[in-house]
Amino acid sequence: MPMKRERERERERERDQDVDQDVDLDTVADELYGLRPEEFIPTRAARAAAARTAGDRALATEIGKLRRPSLSAWASNLLVRERRSEVEPLLRLGEGLRQAHQDLDGAQLRELSRQQRILIGELSRQAGQLAAQAGHPISDAARHEVESTLHAALADPEAAREWASGRLTKPFSSATDFPTVAAPATARRAPPSPATESHARRPSPRDTKADKERRRRLTQARKEADKAARELRAQEDETATATRQAFAAKKHLDETQQRVAELTAELQHAKTQHQQARTAEQEARNEARTADRRLREARRRAEGAAGEVQGLEAGDDQ
Repeated sequence: MPMKRERERERERERDQDVDQDVDLDTVADELYGLRPEEFIPTRAARAAAARTAGDRALATEIGKLRRPSLSAWASNLLVRERRSEVEPLLRLGEGLRQAHQDLDGAQLRELSRQQRILIGELSRQAGQLAAQAGHPISDAARHEVESTLHAALADPEAAREWASGRLTKPFSSATDFPTVAAPATARRAPPSPATESHARRPSPRDTKADKERRRRLTQARKEADKAARELRAQEDETATATRQAFAAKKHLDETQQRVAELTAELQHAKTQHQQARTAEQEARNEARTADRRLREARRRAEGAAGEVQGLEAGDDQ
């Protein structure tokens, strides 16, 4: 048993040290973010240890800084890695949507938005299936986070590039908006001359009651539109502030969850080592007792044989 356990430990050491001496951070990151969640931390620790053994402490430090992805981020990475053929269509759709928003092309926006709903629904469904097949089914909340990430990838080119890399550590917020163009500036009219104003104030025969009502309603509508625009800007500011606060809170939560996961893994590793030490100590004590018993038996046999020799020698002397 001790020899078998020692061979297993030796194989573990060889596996931990089985890393290319010329490996770089990019290669390690690509490997880690392609692993299942429970494999991330032990593999990261092994790669960092191998880098230290190879004398590259800077690389070991950088490897140690790589964060384990949340479950929804892992599912997004899995989707990108397992469904590479789906990446390019989403990137093209995002380019089309952003251009349509800039061009204010209503018909194009409606068609691309329809494609967006279909594609995001299908991709989030595939991400859920892949995660379940890998042994980690995701909740509805995690699936919504996958969808938020896909929405962000459509709206923001930088988010799209990060998503396509397959190395996300946390989901994107869908608060990312599509770019818009500023409304064209309207030329300012010169102030009317007094004569013009006087002429404008003079009622015309066609200045009917219906015309007055229409102008009144137009003035009221403009006031309401201005008020709605002000309220919209205020709400946008409030939403942006709330989104930033939510993002900061989510980042803090992710960091604390990551730390809890790391400490849990370290505790489990320490427990395993402790149990192995207890088992080895018990086996060593058992072997010591067995050796002691055999020693006593051998001593008795030796004493008996010596006594028999002495008896025979005494008989010869007589």
